[in-house]
Amino acid sequence: MEKRKNIFDYLAQVLTIFGVTILTLNLFCLMFGASAKGFSAIFELGDQGISVKITFQFLCISALLVGSRFIFFTDTWIKKMAIWQRTIGLLTAAILIIVLFIVVFQWFPIHMWQPWALFFICFGISFLGSYMVMRMKEKLENRQLEDALRRLKESGEKSK
Repeated sequence: MEKRKNIFDYLAQVLTIFGVTILTLNLFCLMFGASAKGFSAIFELGDQGISVKITFQFLCISALLVGSRFIFFTDTWIKKMAIWQRTIGLLTAAILIIVLFIVVFQWFPIHMWQPWALFFICFGISFLGSYMVMRMKEKLENRQLEDALRRLKESGEKSK
């Protein structure tokens, strides 16, 4: 049985996503910032880092993504939906949220196909990386549960 989550669990998820995102953005700033300066609002400081306003925009995205995850992966609002449907719903929501921010905050020129292609490539790589980590975590948890069940059965047989 999964423990009931509270606001601190969600805040921890928001800050985890935010931290990974900011770390990634700062690495991109070091690698591409100088050449992307003037082209992208995200890299307006060049290789010097990211601005405060961009940082807060990514904090907001992190909160919206965790909120979307809550909607799609708890039974609070959606009670009868297959896991693959929930996953597609979450991916769709994530893409829509990020695209909205791209357009509203003009992170890059929206009329050019190259930034969109790079965005979708990065999003795909991020999704696959997250999926792989979650699969490894699930396998580890299943192995731990199997070991605990085996130990429980062994101790039950010994007590007879």
